[in-house]
Amino acid sequence: MTYCVGMMLDRGLVLMSDTRTNAGVDNISTFRKMFTWEAPGERVLTVMTAGNLATTQALVSILDERTKAPEEREPSILSAPSMFQVARLVAGTLKDVISTHAETGQRADSAFNATVILGGQIRGAPPRLFLIYPEGNFIEAGEETPFFQIGETKYGRPILVRAYDRGMSFEEAVKLLLVSFDSTVKANLSVGLPFDLQVIGRDALGVTHQHRIQADDPYFLTISSGWGEALKAAMDSLPDFTF
Repeated sequence: MTYCVGMMLDRGLVLMSDTRTNAGVDNISTFRKMFTWEAPGERVLTVMTAGNLATTQALVSILDERTKAPEEREPSILSAPSMFQVARLVAGTLKDVISTHAETGQRADSAFNATVILGGQIRGAPPRLFLIYPEGNFIEAGEETPFFQIGETKYGRPILVRAYDRGMSFEEAVKLLLVSFDSTVKANLSVGLPFDLQVIGRDALGVTHQHRIQADDPYFLTISSGWGEALKAAMDSLPDFTF
């Protein structure tokens, strides 16, 4: 399983993914699920993936190969004129990969299913964030839906819904995401550290901050223990039920 979150802020984008993949409780591995392409000063594009590992690796490899091939052969995400067109390229490629492997064509419920979060910015336009489905369609984040989750979403979502603020700082957003990820890890063994963190500042047109958070990261340990203690304190402060 997977847990990835892409978040829109006034200041830009914050993206975080776990790295655990598993095919059973005794077959657990670590794979990167966050991939970035940059043309410094012109664009920055980041993809996070959830789903069948063979599908997501094929998707990323094809996208990467096309950035190195002559433009007349295949369209590239590094030359698409807008983030919308980048999303169309990623969505079309994902659909093609799934169609190639599925027994009877592209099927949303196929074992080769995968979902993608795409975020980034192209010069002259604002940062944008998309959620791309295996069927090849996608939606864009906006005022009413300012963040996307993929993978094991249910445990960390209540944290984001209650505490998200579009005007928060990057530092506050990272703290919020770590609480969300910690809650997910505590509830589901198929999600695990290390976490990949990336910040894309508005108009930076490149990655502003990038960091891998290991299991022994002092700040993460502080957040994990502090959140548990805060929940207990909040519970104790509420009035007891009476019969």
